[in-house]
Amino acid sequence: MNPDLGSTTTSTLKDKALSFLNLVVSGNVREAYERYIDTNFCHHNPYFRGDAKSLMLAMKENAVKNPHKIFEVKLAIEEGDKVVVYSHIRQNPNDCGAAVVHIFRFENNKVIELWDIGQSLPENSPNENGMF
Repeated sequence: MNPDLGSTTTSTLKDKALSFLNLVVSGNVREAYERYIDTNFCHHNPYFRGDAKSLMLAMKENAVKNPHKIFEVKLAIEEGDKVVVYSHIRQNPNDCGAAVVHIFRFENNKVIELWDIGQSLPENSPNENGMF
């Protein structure tokens, strides 16, 4: 490797956010949390308490319930300490799924705060452009 090109092993915050989501979707929730979640993590999902443990348990339960989940990233943007990931998530191959936006805030290369917003895909939509 040419030293002038720099290291290719440096991960961007966007890489970390995507790796976190891919680990969660593949059922490796604990590993995702150990690698990427800060000890002072909080989240804004209105269906669970705002601490890391509550969300992690919900993610683990979902992974067991939906082992064939499909996660397709449509757009990922990194700006400063924030990463936004827009994706299509399906719980199984027969599911229409949902358009989901995850917003990560990083501190010291760890996720300190997370927002997730989702909208179910309708089976029939009058919009010819679709959600993606």
